Amino acid sequence: MPKTGNILVINTAKEAHVLQALSSEIRIHILELLNGNKMNVNEIAKALNIPQSTAAVNIKALEDVGLVKVETKKGKKGSQKLCSAQYSEIIVSFPSATPKKEEGEVIEVEMPVGLYTKFNVSPPCGLCSVEKIIGFLDAPDSFWSPERVKAGLLWFERGFVEYKFPNNALYKKEPLKKIEVLVELSSEVPGTNKNWLSDITVWINEVEIGTWTSPGDFGDRRGLFTPLWWKLEGSQYGLLKKWSVTEEGSFVDGGKVSSVTLSDLKVYEHSSIKIRIGIKEDAENVGGINIFGRGFGNYDMDIVMRLCF
Repeated sequence: MPKTGNILVINTAKEAHVLQALSSEIRIHILELLNGNKMNVNEIAKALNIPQSTAAVNIKALEDVGLVKVETKKGKKGSQKLCSAQYSEIIVSFPSATPKKEEGEVIEVEMPVGLYTKFNVSPPCGLCSVEKIIGFLDAPDSFWSPERVKAGLLWFERGFVEYKFPNNALYKKEPLKKIEVLVELSSEVPGTNKNWLSDITVWINEVEIGTWTSPGDFGDRRGLFTPLWWKLEGSQYGLLKKWSVTEEGSFVDGGKVSSVTLSDLKVYEHSSIKIRIGIKEDAENVGGINIFGRGFGNYDMDIVMRLCF
Protein backbone atom coordinates (compact mmCIF):
# COMPACT_ATOMS: atom_id res chain seq x y z
CA MET A 1 0.00 0.00 0.00
CA PRO A 2 2.04 2.99 -1.18
CA LYS A 3 1.85 6.23 0.84
CA THR A 4 1.84 9.66 -0.80
CA GLY A 5 1.96 11.99 2.19
CA ASN A 6 -1.13 10.89 4.05
CA ILE A 7 -2.88 9.55 0.97
CA LEU A 8 -3.37 5.81 0.58
CA VAL A 9 -3.61 4.26 -2.90
CA ILE A 10 -5.27 0.83 -2.76
CA ASN A 11 -4.43 -1.54 -5.59
CA THR A 12 -7.55 -3.68 -6.01
CA ALA A 13 -5.54 -6.53 -7.51
CA LYS A 14 -3.39 -6.90 -4.39
CA GLU A 15 -5.21 -5.26 -1.48
CA ALA A 16 -8.86 -6.29 -1.69
CA HIS A 17 -8.69 -7.16 2.03
CA VAL A 18 -8.33 -3.44 2.79
CA LEU A 19 -11.51 -2.71 0.84
CA GLN A 20 -13.26 -5.43 2.85
CA ALA A 21 -12.26 -3.66 6.06
CA LEU A 22 -13.90 -0.51 4.66
CA SER A 23 -17.18 -2.29 3.91
CA SER A 24 -18.61 -1.40 7.35
CA GLU A 25 -20.42 1.90 7.91
CA ILE A 26 -19.18 1.99 11.52
CA ARG A 27 -15.56 1.74 10.39
CA ILE A 28 -16.06 4.56 7.90
CA HIS A 29 -17.41 6.76 10.71
CA ILE A 30 -14.45 5.83 12.92
CA LEU A 31 -12.01 6.94 10.20
CA GLU A 32 -13.95 10.19 9.82
CA LEU A 33 -13.65 10.85 13.56
CA LEU A 34 -9.93 10.07 13.58
CA ASN A 35 -9.12 12.25 10.56
CA GLY A 36 -6.75 14.76 12.20
CA ASN A 37 -7.67 13.64 15.73
CA LYS A 38 -6.45 11.18 18.34
CA MET A 39 -9.19 9.55 20.41
CA ASN A 40 -9.44 6.63 22.79
CA VAL A 41 -11.95 3.80 22.47
CA ASN A 42 -14.37 5.29 25.01
CA GLU A 43 -14.44 8.62 23.19
CA ILE A 44 -15.09 6.93 19.86
CA ALA A 45 -17.88 4.78 21.32
CA LYS A 46 -19.52 7.82 22.89
CA ALA A 47 -19.27 9.89 19.72
CA LEU A 48 -20.88 7.15 17.62
CA ASN A 49 -23.35 6.06 20.32
CA ILE A 50 -22.22 2.44 20.13
CA PRO A 51 -21.06 -0.04 22.82
CA GLN A 52 -17.39 0.15 23.76
CA SER A 53 -16.94 -3.49 22.72
CA THR A 54 -18.30 -2.72 19.24
CA ALA A 55 -15.91 0.21 18.89
CA ALA A 56 -12.96 -1.92 20.01
CA VAL A 57 -13.71 -4.73 17.53
CA ASN A 58 -14.00 -2.36 14.58
CA ILE A 59 -10.88 -0.41 15.55
CA LYS A 60 -8.96 -3.70 15.67
CA ALA A 61 -10.19 -4.56 12.16
CA LEU A 62 -8.93 -1.19 10.88
CA GLU A 63 -5.64 -1.62 12.75
CA ASP A 64 -5.11 -5.08 11.23
CA VAL A 65 -5.06 -3.62 7.71
CA GLY A 66 -2.96 -0.58 8.61
CA LEU A 67 -5.65 2.10 8.41
CA VAL A 68 -5.51 2.98 12.13
CA LYS A 69 -2.58 3.21 14.53
CA VAL A 70 -3.12 2.44 18.23
CA GLU A 71 -0.61 3.78 20.77
CA THR A 72 -0.50 3.35 24.53
CA LYS A 73 0.00 6.65 26.37
CA LYS A 74 0.41 7.28 30.08
CA GLY A 75 -2.22 9.46 31.70
CA LYS A 76 -3.20 10.76 35.13
CA LYS A 77 -5.29 7.65 35.77
CA GLY A 78 -3.03 5.03 34.26
CA SER A 79 -2.46 4.28 30.59
CA GLN A 80 -4.88 4.64 27.72
CA LYS A 81 -4.87 3.58 24.09
CA LEU A 82 -5.05 6.45 21.63
CA CYS A 83 -6.18 5.79 18.08
CA SER A 84 -5.25 7.82 15.04
CA ALA A 85 -5.99 7.49 11.33
CA GLN A 86 -2.98 6.76 9.15
CA TYR A 87 -4.42 8.47 6.09
CA SER A 88 -6.65 11.47 5.41
CA GLU A 89 -7.51 10.34 1.90
CA ILE A 90 -7.96 6.89 0.35
CA ILE A 91 -7.85 6.30 -3.39
CA VAL A 92 -8.92 3.04 -5.03
CA SER A 93 -6.80 2.13 -8.05
CA PHE A 94 -8.04 -0.34 -10.66
CA PRO A 95 -4.96 -1.53 -12.54
CA SER A 96 -5.27 -2.23 -16.24
CA ALA A 97 -5.59 -5.93 -16.88
CA THR A 98 -2.89 -7.49 -19.02
CA PRO A 99 -4.24 -8.57 -22.39
CA LYS A 100 -5.68 -12.04 -22.19
CA LYS A 101 -6.77 -14.58 -24.66
CA GLU A 102 -10.51 -14.27 -25.18
CA GLU A 103 -12.33 -16.58 -22.79
CA GLY A 104 -15.63 -18.32 -23.18
CA GLU A 105 -18.76 -17.86 -21.11
CA VAL A 106 -18.86 -18.56 -17.39
CA ILE A 107 -22.12 -19.44 -15.63
CA GLU A 108 -21.90 -18.88 -11.87
CA VAL A 109 -24.39 -20.10 -9.26
CA GLU A 110 -24.12 -19.25 -5.57
CA MET A 111 -25.69 -21.75 -3.16
CA PRO A 112 -26.49 -20.79 0.47
CA VAL A 113 -24.52 -22.99 2.87
CA GLY A 114 -27.77 -24.11 4.53
CA LEU A 115 -29.45 -25.31 1.32
CA TYR A 116 -27.89 -28.77 1.34
CA THR A 117 -30.10 -31.63 0.14
CA LYS A 118 -28.33 -34.41 2.03
CA PHE A 119 -26.09 -34.61 5.09
CA ASN A 120 -24.48 -36.97 7.57
CA VAL A 121 -22.65 -35.17 10.36
CA SER A 122 -21.25 -35.98 13.80
CA PRO A 123 -20.76 -33.75 16.86
CA PRO A 124 -19.39 -31.31 17.66
CA CYS A 125 -21.73 -29.79 15.10
CA GLY A 126 -24.11 -26.91 14.62
CA LEU A 127 -25.26 -24.12 12.38
CA CYS A 128 -26.27 -20.50 12.82
CA SER A 129 -27.65 -17.53 10.96
CA VAL A 130 -26.32 -13.99 11.26
CA GLU A 131 -28.79 -13.54 14.13
CA LYS A 132 -28.73 -16.74 16.21
CA ILE A 133 -27.91 -20.41 16.68
CA ILE A 134 -30.25 -22.63 14.63
CA GLY A 135 -31.74 -25.52 16.63
CA PHE A 136 -29.45 -27.08 19.24
CA LEU A 137 -25.69 -27.35 19.41
CA ASP A 138 -24.17 -30.82 18.87
CA ALA A 139 -27.54 -32.19 17.72
CA PRO A 140 -27.29 -33.52 14.13
CA ASP A 141 -31.09 -33.53 13.79
CA SER A 142 -31.00 -29.73 13.96
CA PHE A 143 -29.51 -29.82 10.47
CA TRP A 144 -33.07 -30.64 9.26
CA SER A 145 -34.49 -27.41 10.70
CA PRO A 146 -36.33 -25.28 8.10
CA GLU A 147 -34.32 -22.38 9.50
CA ARG A 148 -31.21 -23.92 7.91
CA VAL A 149 -31.93 -21.92 4.74
CA LYS A 150 -30.78 -18.84 6.68
CA ALA A 151 -27.49 -20.40 7.83
CA GLY A 152 -24.31 -18.41 7.32
CA LEU A 153 -22.03 -20.85 9.15
CA LEU A 154 -22.11 -24.58 9.80
CA TRP A 155 -19.64 -26.99 11.36
CA PHE A 156 -19.13 -30.67 12.18
CA GLU A 157 -16.34 -33.11 12.99
CA ARG A 158 -16.96 -35.97 10.54
CA GLY A 159 -19.35 -36.57 7.68
CA PHE A 160 -20.54 -34.32 4.85
CA VAL A 161 -23.09 -31.92 3.45
CA GLU A 162 -24.22 -32.24 -0.18
CA TYR A 163 -25.73 -29.62 -2.49
CA LYS A 164 -27.58 -29.94 -5.81
CA PHE A 165 -26.70 -27.22 -8.32
CA PRO A 166 -28.61 -26.69 -11.57
CA ASN A 167 -26.86 -28.37 -14.50
CA ASN A 168 -26.81 -25.42 -16.89
CA ALA A 169 -24.32 -27.27 -19.11
CA LEU A 170 -27.28 -29.18 -20.57
CA TYR A 171 -28.57 -25.98 -22.20
CA LYS A 172 -25.32 -24.80 -23.77
CA LYS A 173 -24.12 -25.62 -27.27
CA GLU A 174 -20.49 -25.07 -26.31
CA PRO A 175 -18.70 -27.95 -24.56
CA LEU A 176 -17.97 -27.65 -20.86
CA LYS A 177 -14.26 -26.97 -20.27
CA LYS A 178 -14.03 -26.59 -16.50
CA ILE A 179 -16.00 -26.81 -13.25
CA GLU A 180 -14.92 -24.66 -10.32
CA VAL A 181 -16.11 -24.79 -6.71
CA LEU A 182 -15.22 -21.91 -4.37
CA VAL A 183 -15.86 -22.03 -0.62
CA GLU A 184 -14.44 -20.48 2.57
CA LEU A 185 -13.28 -23.25 4.92
CA SER A 186 -11.40 -23.96 8.12
CA SER A 187 -10.88 -26.84 10.55
CA GLU A 188 -13.16 -27.20 13.58
CA VAL A 189 -12.03 -27.60 17.19
CA PRO A 190 -13.76 -26.59 20.45
CA GLY A 191 -12.61 -22.99 20.84
CA THR A 192 -10.02 -22.28 18.15
CA ASN A 193 -6.55 -23.53 17.28
CA LYS A 194 -4.58 -22.18 14.31
CA ASN A 195 -2.53 -25.40 14.24
CA TRP A 196 -5.29 -28.00 13.86
CA LEU A 197 -4.99 -30.06 10.68
CA SER A 198 -8.06 -31.36 8.90
CA ASP A 199 -8.36 -33.18 5.58
CA ILE A 200 -11.32 -31.66 3.74
CA THR A 201 -12.55 -33.44 0.63
CA VAL A 202 -14.83 -32.41 -2.24
CA TRP A 203 -16.88 -34.79 -4.41
CA ILE A 204 -18.73 -33.91 -7.62
CA ASN A 205 -21.48 -36.23 -8.82
CA GLU A 206 -20.30 -38.71 -6.15
CA VAL A 207 -16.79 -38.80 -7.63
CA GLU A 208 -14.01 -37.86 -5.20
CA ILE A 209 -12.19 -34.86 -6.68
CA GLY A 210 -9.45 -34.26 -4.15
CA THR A 211 -8.51 -33.32 -0.61
CA TRP A 212 -7.11 -30.12 0.86
CA THR A 213 -5.58 -30.09 4.35
CA SER A 214 -6.78 -27.11 6.37
CA PRO A 215 -4.00 -25.80 8.65
CA GLY A 216 -6.27 -24.74 11.50
CA ASP A 217 -9.37 -23.22 13.03
CA PHE A 218 -8.87 -19.44 12.98
CA GLY A 219 -9.86 -17.24 15.91
CA ASP A 220 -6.99 -14.76 16.25
CA ARG A 221 -9.29 -11.92 15.18
CA ARG A 222 -12.91 -11.44 14.26
CA GLY A 223 -13.83 -12.27 10.67
CA LEU A 224 -14.48 -9.19 8.55
CA PHE A 225 -18.16 -10.14 8.18
CA THR A 226 -18.66 -12.24 11.33
CA PRO A 227 -21.46 -10.67 13.43
CA LEU A 228 -20.56 -9.06 16.73
CA TRP A 229 -22.77 -11.39 18.79
CA TRP A 230 -20.74 -14.45 17.72
CA LYS A 231 -18.35 -15.36 20.52
CA LEU A 232 -14.73 -14.31 19.97
CA GLU A 233 -13.50 -17.72 21.16
CA GLY A 234 -15.42 -19.36 18.29
CA SER A 235 -14.32 -19.90 14.68
CA GLN A 236 -14.04 -16.49 13.03
CA TYR A 237 -13.00 -17.00 9.42
CA GLY A 238 -11.57 -19.49 6.95
CA LEU A 239 -9.47 -19.62 3.81
CA LEU A 240 -11.07 -19.22 0.38
CA LYS A 241 -10.33 -22.40 -1.57
CA LYS A 242 -11.00 -23.24 -5.21
CA TRP A 243 -11.41 -26.79 -6.48
CA SER A 244 -11.40 -27.10 -10.28
CA VAL A 245 -11.81 -29.99 -12.71
CA THR A 246 -10.73 -29.99 -16.36
CA GLU A 247 -9.82 -32.67 -18.88
CA GLU A 248 -6.26 -32.45 -17.50
CA GLY A 249 -7.24 -33.42 -13.95
CA SER A 250 -8.45 -31.94 -10.66
CA PHE A 251 -6.83 -29.05 -8.82
CA VAL A 252 -6.99 -27.04 -5.59
CA ASP A 253 -5.86 -23.43 -6.08
CA GLY A 254 -4.04 -24.51 -9.23
CA GLY A 255 -2.15 -27.44 -7.67
CA LYS A 256 -3.06 -30.87 -9.01
CA VAL A 257 -4.66 -33.14 -6.41
CA SER A 258 -5.97 -36.03 -8.52
CA SER A 259 -6.26 -37.41 -12.04
CA VAL A 260 -10.08 -37.17 -12.06
CA THR A 261 -11.22 -35.36 -15.23
CA LEU A 262 -14.44 -33.80 -16.50
CA SER A 263 -15.21 -36.95 -18.45
CA ASP A 264 -15.19 -38.94 -15.17
CA LEU A 265 -17.99 -36.73 -13.79
CA LYS A 266 -20.45 -37.66 -16.58
CA VAL A 267 -21.97 -34.18 -16.33
CA TYR A 268 -24.25 -34.63 -19.34
CA GLU A 269 -25.85 -37.72 -17.82
CA HIS A 270 -27.27 -35.84 -14.79
CA SER A 271 -30.05 -33.27 -14.45
CA SER A 272 -28.18 -31.59 -11.60
CA ILE A 273 -24.59 -31.31 -10.41
CA LYS A 274 -24.07 -32.68 -6.91
CA ILE A 275 -21.30 -31.15 -4.80
CA ARG A 276 -20.38 -32.79 -1.51
CA ILE A 277 -18.00 -31.28 1.06
CA GLY A 278 -16.82 -33.21 4.10
CA ILE A 279 -14.36 -35.28 6.10
CA LYS A 280 -13.79 -38.90 5.05
CA GLU A 281 -14.02 -41.64 7.68
CA ASP A 282 -10.49 -42.78 6.87
CA ALA A 283 -8.98 -39.28 6.70
CA GLU A 284 -5.50 -39.03 8.17
CA ASN A 285 -6.33 -35.71 9.83
CA VAL A 286 -9.87 -35.69 11.22
CA GLY A 287 -9.97 -32.11 12.39
CA GLY A 288 -13.54 -31.15 11.54
CA ILE A 289 -14.82 -28.47 9.20
CA ASN A 290 -16.32 -24.98 9.27
CA ILE A 291 -18.14 -23.82 6.13
CA PHE A 292 -18.58 -20.04 6.02
CA GLY A 293 -21.33 -18.35 4.03
CA ARG A 294 -22.77 -14.88 3.72
CA GLY A 295 -22.58 -12.88 6.93
CA PHE A 296 -19.61 -14.80 8.36
CA GLY A 297 -15.87 -15.02 7.76
CA ASN A 298 -13.72 -12.87 5.49
CA TYR A 299 -15.69 -13.30 2.26
CA ASP A 300 -19.32 -12.27 2.01
CA MET A 301 -20.26 -15.21 -0.19
CA ASP A 302 -21.84 -18.65 -0.04
CA ILE A 303 -20.71 -21.74 -1.97
CA VAL A 304 -20.04 -20.85 -5.60
CA MET A 305 -20.02 -23.21 -8.59
CA ARG A 306 -18.76 -21.97 -11.94
CA LEU A 307 -19.27 -23.72 -15.26
CA CYS A 308 -16.71 -22.53 -17.82
CA PHE A 309 -17.30 -23.03 -21.55
